[in-house]
Amino acid sequence: MTRVGHGPVETPLHEEGREPRAEAHMTRNHGIKVSGHGLARRNPDDRKVTEIGEEIAAARALSDLAHKLLSAAAGEIETITHERAHLHL
Repeated sequence: MTRVGHGPVETPLHEEGREPRAEAHMTRNHGIKVSGHGLARRNPDDRKVTEIGEEIAAARALSDLAHKLLSAAAGEIETITHERAHLHL
């Protein structure tokens, strides 16, 4: 079985003003690093519940990472088959 990536996906979180931000990092084959980014914005009228914003930002970062990995896989398929690959989440 071929190994696609190794190690965990890391998702550091931080907040800039009212905006929780997250990143999702993964190392693919040959040490190639791929990152996704996520942001959440809180309405000024909403109560500050840090965990909710962090969860939204993390989910968006993971979704961005998933799309980038899927795009990379499609590119690899197209290189091998010389045909357009249609991959969906």
